Amino acid sequence: MDIAVIFAMFGVTGQLYFGDFLSDTTTANALAFSSIFVVIGQYSGLYNARSLTQVWQATSALVVTQAISALLLTAAIFFTKSAEDFSRFSFGLGMLLTFPPLALVRFTLTRWLKSHGRKDLESVLIIDDGGPRISLDGAERISAREMNINLDDPGPLTLDQIGSYLRNVDRAIVSCPVEHRQLWAPILRAAGVNGEVVSHGLQELGVSRIRIEESFISLEVSTGPLTLPQRLLKRVMDLSVAALALLLLSPLFLLVAIAIKVEDGGPVLFRQARVGRGNRFFRIVKFRTMKVESSDFDGNVSASRDDDRVTRIGAILRRTSIDELPQLFNVLGGSMSLVGPRPHATGSLAGNKLFWEIDRSYWLRHALKPGMTGLAQVRGYRGATENEEDLLNRLYSDLEYVSKWSPLLDFQILARTALVLVHRNAF
Repeated sequence: MDIAVIFAMFGVTGQLYFGDFLSDTTTANALAFSSIFVVIGQYSGLYNARSLTQVWQATSALVVTQAISALLLTAAIFFTKSAEDFSRFSFGLGMLLTFPPLALVRFTLTRWLKSHGRKDLESVLIIDDGGPRISLDGAERISAREMNINLDDPGPLTLDQIGSYLRNVDRAIVSCPVEHRQLWAPILRAAGVNGEVVSHGLQELGVSRIRIEESFISLEVSTGPLTLPQRLLKRVMDLSVAALALLLLSPLFLLVAIAIKVEDGGPVLFRQARVGRGNRFFRIVKFRTMKVESSDFDGNVSASRDDDRVTRIGAILRRTSIDELPQLFNVLGGSMSLVGPRPHATGSLAGNKLFWEIDRSYWLRHALKPGMTGLAQVRGYRGATENEEDLLNRLYSDLEYVSKWSPLLDFQILARTALVLVHRNAF
């Protein structure tokens, strides 16, 4: 909205001063000013929660942002010797016209929030699991008993159910008896939300801070691993790379599809339910590499090097990892990321145990979106899980990635993945 307002007001300036709403001069001013304005606004707090919910905070941040942006743009014009094409009067008039509607946008937003009983921008969910009755303005509420949430054996179905309720929730508050608090804490951490349990104090839950409301006190036991700007940056990286990769690889996709069809006439793609971010199910897409009658939709048996279920084309696709490329569609759709913990089938075994039976912290790896590649894979932890150690090596690498995520780490993993693929296919 800020960018739209800036371009509109500089357009009005062009109409008033040059008689042309789309004047080259004012349009160039709007483009340069809006670019600087958004960047400075991010650092001056113009777009944080307080500025979007408190009028005076928004107004002061707006004044600072507009002043600094104008000074920086003026300095840039001076040092680049572009003053000949710069109209001081039109720029000044554009600045004056821009401020009132920018302030009006923020005033309207805060009034709208207050009229809907909202003090902030958080989406809050209260989960009633038999604890003390609590209330919070603007919060949604569900009952664990009415929703048949079973915490005694939280397998994939239960966690998917809870994850569905927590979708797009910024803050989850659980009111439960003492014996359930330690059950809820890891579930909230794995969901990747700011989770709290109502309590007077239990250090064994790993409390990060105490939150005090008018009618209750709660302990925060989990926070999302990434901030909103970090999630936005990671998503932009995913969309940019995935879209470019699909465009460049489209001829390869066509050739692979033809080869799979020619071999046995079966479907080209293989879809399977996997556990993703927040322990919610999604359907992963891959090129089919197994015979149709032998396809393992539950992932009960990991494919081995000489697996007789794999087709001839499938063996080539697996060896070159081309079978994984359709997951780029998962990345575009938002169910996966380029880099993250690899998604496992629900029936996967390490030895004779299901993955989550080996280590309860297994579910914590799902605090981030699953990835096409990950830290575990570039460390060589891939292939069949014949024993528990195979799973634990991957799990600890995934948990390390979740706790240490950074854009640089993603770039490093992508680069190392490319090197691993080139080396493996060359030799």
